[in-house]
Amino acid sequence: MEISISKSEFLKALPDGGGLTFGTVFTDHMFNLDYSREKGWHNPRIEPYGPITMDPATMVLHYGQSIFEGLKAFKAGNGDIRLFRPEENFRRFNRSAYKLCIPQFDEAFALKALKELLRLEKRWVPSAPGTSLYIRPTIIATDPFVGVRASYTYRFFIILSPVGAYYKEGFNPVKIWVTDKYVRAVPGGMGDVKTAGNYAASLFASEDAHNQGYTQVLWLDGVERRYVEEVGSMNIFFVIDDEIVTPALSGSILAGITRDTVIRLAAKWGKPVSERRISIDEVVAAHDSGKLQECFGSGTAAVISPVGMIRYKDREIKLGNGEVGPWARKFFDTITDIQYGRAEDPDGWTMLLS
Repeated sequence: MEISISKSEFLKALPDGGGLTFGTVFTDHMFNLDYSREKGWHNPRIEPYGPITMDPATMVLHYGQSIFEGLKAFKAGNGDIRLFRPEENFRRFNRSAYKLCIPQFDEAFALKALKELLRLEKRWVPSAPGTSLYIRPTIIATDPFVGVRASYTYRFFIILSPVGAYYKEGFNPVKIWVTDKYVRAVPGGMGDVKTAGNYAASLFASEDAHNQGYTQVLWLDGVERRYVEEVGSMNIFFVIDDEIVTPALSGSILAGITRDTVIRLAAKWGKPVSERRISIDEVVAAHDSGKLQECFGSGTAAVISPVGMIRYKDREIKLGNGEVGPWARKFFDTITDIQYGRAEDPDGWTMLLS
């Protein structure tokens, strides 16, 4: 398929790179691709960023058939623009599509379309320290039909947003609240899929946590409410007695690409990593015995986010005297140095925008 390009007549002013927040400013153009049963995926186009007109009966509005991804473009010191493991994002996007009964798409073509969009919007990739261009591919059901079934038509679109740090704390330790009252996902459900409903299911508990002064919720399993799963926007890691421990992918935890990067780097460095079930009681016991050395989250938005406090029931567990732990720092520095071209990339994780 050939990608048609319609350029905007009026270009927006670029925001101040030093004052960027997350997800509030969007670029001049977007990518769109349509699907119908008769034509398959068709009509790929880059056009001015703007609203999507919908019938009030559009199925995504009623039944939530929607998936998305999140990745970033980074500007290196020499001006090169880099992507970090983008093929993994589109591979996971197709896995989400499969589980939401959305037709599979050509991953290589999607990556080609993204690169074409980035070439047009490269002036939007910020260069201030710690900033990047956030990329949000999305697919939504577009049939105007009120009835429970998979849609026959879809819209695939990609929008771009220059961003700063995801958390207001930046790379300083965050406080997380463990809930054993609310449930986000269960095995056999949609917990391992980047679908809108997963995030809607997290909002009530997240608001509760924010009202109590915590940055994010740490979810426990939905059956026994004992075993640690993930934070609202991150996978979670613990350093216990010199071993890195992270919950095993159980069907209700998102297979994070940054999570995988952390595990691969740790293996290269000879650091023991265990992917297994870990209960919140084990975490508390490790803290009480002095074996819980560190805790951090991983995700595209924050990369690595050190955790300085965990609230569970009536206890506040403090970690590292409020300072960033050495392993969180090592992973953050290594990953971001590769992303921004400050270090060698022996595994070929970055992709240059030619």
